[in-house]
Amino acid sequence: MHKGRLEAFSDGVIAIIITIMVLELKVPHDVEFRALLPLWPVFGSYVLSFVYVGIYWSNHHHLFQAVQHVKGGVLWANLHLLFWLSLFPFVTGWMGENHFAPVTVALYGGVLIMAAVAYYILVRALLACHDAGSPLAKAIGTDFKGRVSVVFYAVGIALAAWLPWAAVALFAAVAAMWLVPDRRIERQMET
Repeated sequence: MHKGRLEAFSDGVIAIIITIMVLELKVPHDVEFRALLPLWPVFGSYVLSFVYVGIYWSNHHHLFQAVQHVKGGVLWANLHLLFWLSLFPFVTGWMGENHFAPVTVALYGGVLIMAAVAYYILVRALLACHDAGSPLAKAIGTDFKGRVSVVFYAVGIALAAWLPWAAVALFAAVAAMWLVPDRRIERQMET
């Protein structure tokens, strides 16, 4: 199968996810800047989630640059990833509305870790469609950042019960680590 429809569908779903997240931001009825202060937790959680969705979109795009074709298993693995990404608006809104309460931060971390696992599964499904000498296989390598991310998410989930702000800071640190798109694929495609 050609990869184009999968990429177009994924782009559309991700655009809808971002739209739903921004629609959760409620406009204050007061015109003073102080009216924005109570909204900072909601806006802060939105910014973090927007960055995460952007990171997934960017890396998904880079990943599919090295893909020649897809099979049915890849379609399901991609849907699995999109499922977890589609939960971002819910956990983002819940965490922000409840001022980063421990349970909400832990659930946010749970969705982050499941999205990371789903991305890993998608990569493995793609690798199964390509031979070991393909540009994709050469580019993937050991995926150090992906493995470290899962560890940080797990630590953040555990930390959320006692120090939810520290957990959010850890989640933000992982996002910062991923702000630069994965260059392995770009380097491989240039050769």
